Parts: sequence; structure tokens; C-alpha cells
Amino acid sequence: MASSASRAALSSIPLFHEKLLKSNRILAVCGAGLSAASGLPTFRGAGGLWRNHNAVDLATPEAFDADPGLVWLFYAYRRHMALTAKPNPAHYALAELARKRPGFKCLSQNVDNLHVRANHPSDQLSLLHGSLFTLKCTTCSWKDPYNIADPLCPALAPAAESNPDPTKPLPLLDPAQPLAEIRESELPHCPDCKTELQRPGVVWFGEMLDEDMLDDIEEWIEKEPVDMVLVVGTSSAVYPAAGYAERARTKGRTSVVTVNLEITEEDWGRMRKGDFGFEGDASLLLPELLRPVIGEVKGEEEEEEVEG
Repeated sequence: MASSASRAALSSIPLFHEKLLKSNRILAVCGAGLSAASGLPTFRGAGGLWRNHNAVDLATPEAFDADPGLVWLFYAYRRHMALTAKPNPAHYALAELARKRPGFKCLSQNVDNLHVRANHPSDQLSLLHGSLFTLKCTTCSWKDPYNIADPLCPALAPAAESNPDPTKPLPLLDPAQPLAEIRESELPHCPDCKTELQRPGVVWFGEMLDEDMLDDIEEWIEKEPVDMVLVVGTSSAVYPAAGYAERARTKGRTSVVTVNLEITEEDWGRMRKGDFGFEGDASLLLPELLRPVIGEVKGEEEEEEVEG
């Protein structure tokens, strides 16, 4: 467990700024907490329910096979929420860091497209778990890399409805209100093979991440020593993302910097000399932490228009 004195050093912004200004190769590993300030639920841990379904249980190929209508409704709701959300200052701060530091690479577990809408340079961004706005066939190689239709089809219109009475739960989210059954014939089908369903282009539990992307990340880590790893808005519970901070660490050189709403005693205890921990909202902390390199974050006026 870190002592009071050592914890003060671990959370010193001036000491962090000294290290940041000397850092050229920086790796960021981002999780759902990054988008929490944009109003998007994490769907992990306590309270991660959707209509009394464990949201994690819906994110599997088995769940899609058993009830594609229910799973698609869940993802159509997440698409709608992501489209109505805006990138927050942390997204813009990371995008600007990429422009100011060519040796920066961001690995994100988020599927909400907010990094992209904050104009993060695509060659410095790896979306580990895919995107809600990529569609692909369940069987053949067909893929639509960017589809923001909302709703995606008439059967999924309930996912895009506004709440008629803000004092009551949204009908879609109220388990007491039954859902109309969605038949497979009402869901989007592959335009190539004509027979199989389209599915969200996200990586479900039990599926492999893109091998080419993983090879690219390994090549980047191996190329040269990494000066700093930013671990933002994630409990580092999902692999391989959870292993990249240590994977990129070079003894005596690399600072691992944790930015999270909550930093546990176990997290503090794992930190080494030269590491940092900043507890709080990443949308407030990151612009301040990165200011010596990125200057002032301009914000949402830089976002490209999202066309419906």
C-alpha cells in the first residue's frame, strides 16, 4: 500500500508534467469510463442491466443466435445513445495529443465512435472491440464500415424513440412493459448472400480480436521503448487491453499513468516509482494533465457533422 508521502508524489501534476514534456512515445489504453461524461452507460459492473438482462450476457454470439431481435434492439438502443451523445473534452484532448505527438497510439475498448467524431487521427487509433456503426454479415465477408441509420430498420424504431414522459422510465427500458416480438424477417439481412442476418461489427465475448490490428499493436510496442502509458477510464479487467500497460513498460523508463473515477487501494499498491494516479472525471482531468503539450482543448466545434 502506498504511503501518504508516496501517494502525493504519485498524484503530483507538476511532476507528471515534467515527465510528459520529455515523453514522445505514448500509449493510451481507454475504457468505457472515458465516455461516461458524454452520458453513455458503461454496462459493466454494478447496475449493468438492460431491461433486467445482464448486458454482458447479451454481448455473445449465443445470445444473438437465441434471440437476434432482442440483441439487435439492445444494440440499436446503444447506437441511438451514441449518436445523440457528443465527444467530451477527454476525447478531444487525446485527439490533439495524437496530432502533437506522432509517437502516440491510442487503444480504445469503446465502440461508441466518439474518438472518431473528435477527429482522432485514424492511423493513431485502434478500436479493439470494433464499432457500433460497423455492420457485418453473420456468415460471409460482407461489411459496411460506417452506417449511422437511426433506426436501422422499422422493427428497431423503439430504440430511437424519445421519452414521452421524462418522469417515467422510457418504455423500451421499462421491464414491466412487454416488448413486441421481432421476427428475423424484420431484421436487416446481408445484401450479398441475401440469406444471413447483419450483426453489429463489435467483438462479442468469446470472439477473437482482429489479428492484423493486434499484430500492428505488437509491432508498435516492440519498435522502440515507450515513455508513458495512459490508462484512462478502465479497470483493466478485460484482456488483452488489460495487459498492454505492463506489456509496454520498460523498467526505469516508462511511467504508467492511471486516470479513473476511482483508483482502488490495490491499484495504488501496484504503482511503481515514476508512475502516477489521478482520481476523478477524465473529461476534466485529461485536458489539464495534457495542457503543456496540447494547449487549450477547443471542444465540440471541431467535431465533424454527423449526418442522419
